[in-house]
Amino acid sequence: MTIRVLVWNEGVHESTQPDIAAIYPAGIHGAIAEGLTEVLGDDVAVRTATLADPEHGLSEDTLAQTDVLLWWGHIAHDQVDDEVVARVQRHVLSGMGLLVLHSGHFSKIFTRLLGTTCSLNWRNEGERELVWTVAPTHPIAEGVEHPIVIEHQEMYGELFDIPTPDDLVFISSFTGGEVFRSGVTFTRGHGRIFYFSPGDQEYPVYFHPQIRRVLANGVRWANPAARPAVDRSIPAVANPDREWYLSR
Repeated sequence: MTIRVLVWNEGVHESTQPDIAAIYPAGIHGAIAEGLTEVLGDDVAVRTATLADPEHGLSEDTLAQTDVLLWWGHIAHDQVDDEVVARVQRHVLSGMGLLVLHSGHFSKIFTRLLGTTCSLNWRNEGERELVWTVAPTHPIAEGVEHPIVIEHQEMYGELFDIPTPDDLVFISSFTGGEVFRSGVTFTRGHGRIFYFSPGDQEYPVYFHPQIRRVLANGVRWANPAARPAVDRSIPAVANPDREWYLSR
């Protein structure tokens, strides 16, 4: 079954900064969508949306037809409408997969789902990042080089204020000595969440073949259709009669 993917991006950097537009002429969302199609082929149907779209491109109908949502945000977190955030949260709790990328760690949807500040240390000096696989049997790590070498990238460092993740898949190290939990998973309600940190807008990270592989693996892993008993409904309180199961 084809995985229905929506790649969401603010689209602010590319539309206001010529140097960023030169790196991502089709937008960060365009590069990510291209990579998913390149790796997954006919197994995926990819659409894109940006902050400037009506309802940010995240209407009820759109989300109802989305298996996995990828989220990239940076300088316009506060411009995302709270009603839209609540809508996305409801769909995640109902089973829609969510991949949060790079500075999306401060997005309203990620902090709401995790319940912590999601703060971290950072330094943008174009340092080399090594992405080390620490869970080689995890589906998201399948076929991924160890380590992934990113020649120039913004440094993210600990402490990363997140809850203890379900899975720690990748840890990154940087030229300056810092380390960071760069690939982590969570479950909220029926939905699977994967946070992956490489992807600063000033570097062509989303054209890196191994980064594209990780995101494609993340989409497969987060797809609710690949798991049993995910009917896109929010877990609810029930008050069954005793021995209700005997009448099935």
